[in-house]
Amino acid sequence: MKKYILTIVSFVAAVVCGVSYNIIGSEVAPDGTLVEPFFLIPLTYLFLLIAIISAISVAAISFTKSRKKSHSG
Repeated sequence: MKKYILTIVSFVAAVVCGVSYNIIGSEVAPDGTLVEPFFLIPLTYLFLLIAIISAISVAAISFTKSRKKSHSG
């Protein structure tokens, strides 16, 4: 479980950013400008990308370690 901590934290951060963006919403100010928390959209994708890359790398490392153990014995 310890090796998946980066994956889990990154995925939770992505979900929090995505949900926060939808909860906060956007509005048009009286002067006609759009007010929205746009920074949360790229952060969502960034955290999701980090989670996917870390999950793939942990899975690959685990696979190669288990494969080396089975061939060395």
